[in-house]
Amino acid sequence: MRGASLAGPLALTLLVTACSGGSEGDAGSVAAPPTTEAPAGAPSLDVEVVAEGFDHPWDVAQAEDGTLLVDERAGGFTAVLPDGTVREVQADLGDLFATGETGLMGLALDPGFEENRRFYTCQGVTGGEGASIEVIAWAAADDWSAATRVEDPLIGGIPVNQGSGRHGGCRLAFGPDGALLVGTGDNAVGTTPQDLGTLAGKVLRADPATGEPLPDNPFAAPDDGAEDLIWTYGHRNVQGLAVRPGTDQTYSVEHGPDRNDEVNLLQPGGNYGWDPDGGGSYDESVPMTDPAIEGAVPAVWDSGAPPIAPSGGTFLDGDQWGDYDGLLLLGALRGQHVLALRLDDQGQVVEQFRLPELDGTHGRIRALEQGTDGALYVTTDNGDDRDQLLRVTPQG
Repeated sequence: MRGASLAGPLALTLLVTACSGGSEGDAGSVAAPPTTEAPAGAPSLDVEVVAEGFDHPWDVAQAEDGTLLVDERAGGFTAVLPDGTVREVQADLGDLFATGETGLMGLALDPGFEENRRFYTCQGVTGGEGASIEVIAWAAADDWSAATRVEDPLIGGIPVNQGSGRHGGCRLAFGPDGALLVGTGDNAVGTTPQDLGTLAGKVLRADPATGEPLPDNPFAAPDDGAEDLIWTYGHRNVQGLAVRPGTDQTYSVEHGPDRNDEVNLLQPGGNYGWDPDGGGSYDESVPMTDPAIEGAVPAVWDSGAPPIAPSGGTFLDGDQWGDYDGLLLLGALRGQHVLALRLDDQGQVVEQFRLPELDGTHGRIRALEQGTDGALYVTTDNGDDRDQLLRVTPQG
């Protein structure tokens, strides 16, 4: 981070600008309901700039003591301490592969962080055989002055597009059962989403202590192949993973091509239908969820056209959120807003609207994470050291 600083609270109240409803979705996807205004009884939101001067911050996580950890795609960790101190976290990132859409990306604290100081990143790395994507386990110093690699890599062998860095995926989350989930991109290679012999275009599921596949993974086999780690497949570019509180439901947030961004309810072994193999080419004219693929799982939400380029996703949880309690929030890069989805118990979308206070007010939205303190934390993705870490809380 270069030039980070604190900023005062910004109380922002704007009228919502309703966008048009999604156009026709793929035959294998569920069309989104029309976008409406926020509910009349919804709380007004305070938006506070916690720190600024970032350059493409990719993710944020909060420790139990209130400290916020942020990473930037081009490299670097920053801690914002409970007293507001902004501290650079020294770390060895000398092998970082940061090209195009790939760099230092997904970030998650271990559920036992208060005892073991362990956290995880998903990032591009360079090595003797070229670049790849790895999940690395780190240990943070007690005062957040430094981080040290403790498992390097925890999970390796995730392919990356070495020319462009396109479709690097790389979101991390902990499932309801404590498993580490890793969203990957297809690297803009047409064969990878449907190929169980590669970790690209998948959601992976591993033991966070060892990085090993869990024995109940759907494709676990005795030969220790790539398929052992795979939980779901047929993905284009997984940019968000969100676990619904109080349930066993986990959702992926996924970029479409020039249409049909998706939210998917993940099912073990599920094929989510992206198959751009054009006989040696990368054919992005095919449906995001191809109905020709037997058993392809339809999306629960589909943007239609144009896409909004959704990134991070998180659920709001807590009585303080009033009518917003239980919403799935998506950060929109292209759309420059936060989209709220209300889901029924089965995970189908029954309502969607933009959060008024974050509609076009801060540019591109990259990460969304509800913190341990119940607030919503947001990173922007505008580049040139203009990016911010925001805290969003309901008034009253």
